Amino acid sequence: MAEPTTPARTDPRVTIAEVAAAAGVSPSTVSNVLSGNRGVGLALRARVERAVQELGYRPNHVAQNLRTRRSLMVAVVVPDLTNEYYSVLTRGLADTLEHAGYGTYVCNTDGLSHRETKFLQDAQDRGADGVVMAPLSGTSTALAPVRHDRPFVCVGDYPELHDVDRVVTLEQEGSYAATAHLVSRGAALVAMIRGPERSAPGRLAGFRQALADAGRPFDNALVVDGGWSREGGSRAMQELLDRDPRIDGVFCANDLMALGALASLRARGIRVPGDARLVGFDDIDAASLVSPALTTVTNPAYETGRQAALLLLSRMWGDYEGAARTVVLPCELVLRESS
Repeated sequence: MAEPTTPARTDPRVTIAEVAAAAGVSPSTVSNVLSGNRGVGLALRARVERAVQELGYRPNHVAQNLRTRRSLMVAVVVPDLTNEYYSVLTRGLADTLEHAGYGTYVCNTDGLSHRETKFLQDAQDRGADGVVMAPLSGTSTALAPVRHDRPFVCVGDYPELHDVDRVVTLEQEGSYAATAHLVSRGAALVAMIRGPERSAPGRLAGFRQALADAGRPFDNALVVDGGWSREGGSRAMQELLDRDPRIDGVFCANDLMALGALASLRARGIRVPGDARLVGFDDIDAASLVSPALTTVTNPAYETGRQAALLLLSRMWGDYEGAARTVVLPCELVLRESS
């Protein structure tokens, strides 16, 4: 008589029960380790993690999501991922969230309001557990349904969004320092290339305040929108020189626009810093590689992303349910050759 055979296993996926048996712990302990919950000792955690590796355990996220109604995904909405500042910010965010078991999907709005609205709706439809966003404007009506519906963190200083968690850099102080530096270096007529209207208001405010404190009048004709891009900065610089060729100091609200401005100044035969001084903002890698190296203001992109992730995680895990918080990070002037 043939001995009965054990049916072949049709599902090769290792179960939590098998991990628990191998580690000599309960299935609930394994679940706590995998979910990142607190209360599991280091020795137990190490045993579970070793068993997970040895058995090749992979979480069944589909089943988990159906059971917990969590997607373990965070939507990241930014204006321009090709801008190094936002790519580094997103990296800081993703690195921190990954350690906590969350993935990210990035939505690039290209600075267009209808794309911003679409991506925010997508975040709701796809069941994103949280949203981190650098909005085009703090007054966008598309923000309301999302920021009140799920954990939401704003990156940037928008006074209208005081009731949500925010990571804010001291961009007004940084812009002030940049403009005051141009004045102190002898620039007689200082212009600014800013971002789109209502974006990064602190940078314009710092520019205006520095001029006022230096006894200089503010001339709105010497402030032009460069659209945050290198091409836009080039066009804006040409427009400024057409309005007043005496301009000998330029503060650009980001480094990409400053690089474009530098190209236009050269095309006009204007030497930097001999004939005109130039300062940017963000301190992207290209700022130190271009010639002349660009004087700029640091904008801690990676740390901004990391802090945004920590704020979001505390909400998603239920560790914090209190009033809105603001994390403030410094911006510092970095002196190089362009000024």
